[in-house]
Amino acid sequence: MSPRRRWGAALSALAVSAATFVVATLLTTATPAQAAGTGVGYLHTNGNKLVDSTGATVRLTGINWFGMETDNRTFHGLWSNQTWKSQIDHMAQLGYNTIRVPYSGDALKSGATATGINDYVNPDLVGNSPLQILDKVIAYAGQKGMRILLDRHRPSAAGQTPLWYTAAVSEASMIADWQMLAQRYAGNSTVIGGDLFNEPHAEGTDPSGTGACWGCGDTARDWRLAAQRIGNAILSVNSNWLIVVEGVSCPSGGSPNVWDSVPDDPMTCDWWGGNLAGAAQYPVQLNTANRLVYSAHDYGISVYDRQPWFKDASFPENLPAVWDHFWGYLYKNNTAPVLVGEFGSTLANPLDVQWLTKLMSYMGTGVNGISFTYWAWNPNSGDTGGIVSDDWVTVNTQKQNIVGPYLIAPVGSGATSSPTSSASTSPSSSTSPSASTSPTGGSGTGSCSVTYKVDSSWPQGFNATVTVRNTGTATVNNWVATLTLPSGVSLVNGWNATVTASGQTLTAAAPTWAPNLAAGASVSFNFQANGPSSPTPSGYKLNGVACSV
Repeated sequence: MSPRRRWGAALSALAVSAATFVVATLLTTATPAQAAGTGVGYLHTNGNKLVDSTGATVRLTGINWFGMETDNRTFHGLWSNQTWKSQIDHMAQLGYNTIRVPYSGDALKSGATATGINDYVNPDLVGNSPLQILDKVIAYAGQKGMRILLDRHRPSAAGQTPLWYTAAVSEASMIADWQMLAQRYAGNSTVIGGDLFNEPHAEGTDPSGTGACWGCGDTARDWRLAAQRIGNAILSVNSNWLIVVEGVSCPSGGSPNVWDSVPDDPMTCDWWGGNLAGAAQYPVQLNTANRLVYSAHDYGISVYDRQPWFKDASFPENLPAVWDHFWGYLYKNNTAPVLVGEFGSTLANPLDVQWLTKLMSYMGTGVNGISFTYWAWNPNSGDTGGIVSDDWVTVNTQKQNIVGPYLIAPVGSGATSSPTSSASTSPSSSTSPSASTSPTGGSGTGSCSVTYKVDSSWPQGFNATVTVRNTGTATVNNWVATLTLPSGVSLVNGWNATVTASGQTLTAAAPTWAPNLAAGASVSFNFQANGPSSPTPSGYKLNGVACSV
């Protein structure tokens, strides 16, 4: 996905330096990810599952944070009023346990400069190279119990290309970049591997084409063969990494003739990077066992409305069969793990709500579901927007309410573990923390008011938003809101604050990125609960002071 515009889908062809090889100091000090979040130590595969160094099943439920693949050569949003650490805190608190980091070869060059950084907010990044900033993000994410997946998004910052190399950026330089990164982070299990190349796709209107193919046997275009070469080169210097291989768009490397009077088979081509149908006959074969993860991308109608399955009369019930055909069969047949590396939408089209809801349900819940990284954290993704808005802090609750119930939070994030079944069924209850772990109130008291809204509900539970307004004349510092849940209602998950429960008392403590509530200001937090949505909670308080409803 381009950060500014979708560069086209598989059926839209008509609408359309080598880095210096530096062996850096090994970064081995990051806190390893912890059990029950993203596992312990390095990950490897076992059938269709990811397992950690103890053999426990792990599921990645993450998010994309792009920018390092662009002319800025570092994460976008560093220009905002939010610190880089607070953004990672926010991702973890919302429940995302993995960050997929797109980059291009330009960001890795000797002398590369990171731009678009608010030096006042992020003084610790002043003078840092793109790689040094990446080092810091990895180290801090590891402390949060998160994982990092690196993604070769483009050969250079110039833009996405059908093939993994260009006249100016060779496959050899790409391999050199990957080997440098694999050695740089060897011994640091926060970095779990590499997504070899983003969205290889077809090119031209001739079905034979000149773009990336799968199984065609042309070493210059066959992405499956290239993935084997690149993956094995990485594993030769770091055998612990996962090798993540995306699909293509059309197996032939050429787009179908969409204007022909006799249309092509609608199940021939998929989204860029989304078509893994050929992996059944032509699987990726690596020299190191249990390291291969297949990855697909999938998008909604607002990104490209001409995918044929969107026109089917049975939409959205037809979608699982589409996903089965292109990539889901690899998971269902226990062939290999599947990571849905990109999926997203503005949700401006109401049908996209159905698409996203169906996709989340299809990927499943709990540790045995399909792994994913949502596109994107960034609000400046032109075709999808982000989980956060333009201020890089306000959460898009419509998106988060759909994705949130499926997240498995990293240990130490401050978020409650997500449910183990989908919102269309009965989410399982979480163990409530003891009263001794509940946060204490900060300073500043006065008067307050509360607005409570049920965002969505199902027979066994609901999602709700609580908005607290400081109606006093002084700032409430380190705010803590409490409320009493009705009998028979239990907390499952919460976001936009540190949400915990002891008995029927739900406590929401200020997140690190918004600790204070100014006079006249409002703050909202969300929670998911098991039980009936009526009657509603009562006994609202802000730092111990009762609020009007």
